[in-house]
Amino acid sequence: MGESVSPWTPSCNGSVSVQLSGHATSSDSGALLLREALDRSGVIEALEDHLVDRRHPLRIRHSLANQLRTLVLQRAMGWIDLSDTDTLRRDPLWQLACSDARGMTPLAQDRPSQATLSPLLTCLGRNDNIDAVHEGLLRLVVWRLTSLKNGERPEQLTLDIDGLPIEVHGHQGGSAFHGLYGARIYSPLIASLAETGDMVGGLLREGNAGPAENADTWIPHLVRRLNESTGASVRVRIDAGFTDNDTLEALEDRGIEYLGRLRSHSGLQKLAAPYLKRPRGRPPEHPREWCHDLEYQAGSWPAPRRVVLVVQERPDDLLLHAFFLVTNLGKFDWPPERVLALYRKRGSAEAHMGEVKSALDVHLSSTDRGASTVQDVMARNEVSLLLSLYAYQVLHGLRRLLESRTL
Repeated sequence: MGESVSPWTPSCNGSVSVQLSGHATSSDSGALLLREALDRSGVIEALEDHLVDRRHPLRIRHSLANQLRTLVLQRAMGWIDLSDTDTLRRDPLWQLACSDARGMTPLAQDRPSQATLSPLLTCLGRNDNIDAVHEGLLRLVVWRLTSLKNGERPEQLTLDIDGLPIEVHGHQGGSAFHGLYGARIYSPLIASLAETGDMVGGLLREGNAGPAENADTWIPHLVRRLNESTGASVRVRIDAGFTDNDTLEALEDRGIEYLGRLRSHSGLQKLAAPYLKRPRGRPPEHPREWCHDLEYQAGSWPAPRRVVLVVQERPDDLLLHAFFLVTNLGKFDWPPERVLALYRKRGSAEAHMGEVKSALDVHLSSTDRGASTVQDVMARNEVSLLLSLYAYQVLHGLRRLLESRTL
């Protein structure tokens, strides 16, 4: 028969009673739980206060809050395409989950149509609105971080920066064919907190953007906003694609601690050569590892930087292996072994990136329409990217909340 859980009433509508039962549960019933999380975060109200809606008011029959909830909650529940809104237009559960009204009133109301929501994406992508959309994602993160600890804010955060290539199925403005992926893509940057799994920011870039393009301006801005919002000290962890001089210099100029991997090349190999001699004795039965604190100045660097050389010895392998980390973390508090341990926590960030792609099936489908410019198309697609991160963040916040109550 399945296990039943005591009925629950969402705060958005006291006339609704939700009962979870293993043998009789709607596949979309989680939308009401997500609505509860979205309401508690306050992000929809904040967006309503700061967004400028230039659409003709006589053509809009639904509140901005209703439309925003529709965009976020449908994505979180797997209804990603705007055309899905018409499929769900008379679904009573979705009428209740997204409406401002209480009681049974939502059941007599139509939901926003695709023709209403599509112009909203354009509206959100305008210059006077896009910053508010970015801030909304950060608000979700701050709510999530503080809601589990009775309002206590974290003292230290580590911000991970990753590229998240997204394949497009068309010739959307700004997309480009990328030989490495064998497809047309956009090349967005994603910022996350690996230790907590929160998605902090997203920046859409053209498909042919270099790995570190825009990183020297976007990362410091995000660190500043995260620090202002949480009061936490924020350090940055990056992979080899972002350890160019411009990015490192931008972080150093603002006093931001960083840690990143360097691509190996002849100069680094020459630096490492004295440390790549196998120790005497039999080969080990288990892998061994050594860390060495060095200084190195690449040709494009104005001054030497701290580099940690990591040497690895593997069983049944005659050669030693090495990789390099660059950091401005202080040597006294951060010996090389501790630097390496911090870098290895990047694995959690990569796992969360996989969740974003697999759970939400992120796709950016806005194409050139009429007089649309490449910038217009990119702006709409950046909004779509951010809404997918909103959806992930609401799902993640609810998941962590449930975990904390059941452990």
